[in-house]
Amino acid sequence: MPHNICTYATLAAIVLAVPAQADVVTSQSDFIRLVSGKTLTRPLIRIEVRADGRITGTGAAWEVTGTWNWQGNYFCRDLYWGGDPLGYNCQEVRFEGGRIRFTSDKGRGDTAAFRLN
Repeated sequence: MPHNICTYATLAAIVLAVPAQADVVTSQSDFIRLVSGKTLTRPLIRIEVRADGRITGTGAAWEVTGTWNWQGNYFCRDLYWGGDPLGYNCQEVRFEGGRIRFTSDKGRGDTAAFRLN
């Protein structure tokens, strides 16, 4: 029975539309291993999340500073951008292929993905 080219095209579109599952980072030691010595980048943002609990960098030319700790399975940070507080938030962390993704509110909020350079 010959296969229809449209069937293959449809199947390929479905497979490509399903996002790959990223690995959830659930321990502080794994997180530090991923970010240690790296700069997290995305357009207009460059930050370093340091093993000593400090966050430093720039976002759209303004200074980014803050602190972080690990609570349970979450990265929790208190961040300032240009001197203005962005607040404290615990975030789910996922890693996939040279990128790290933070999702606020313990995985239920907004997401920001960064390259690890």
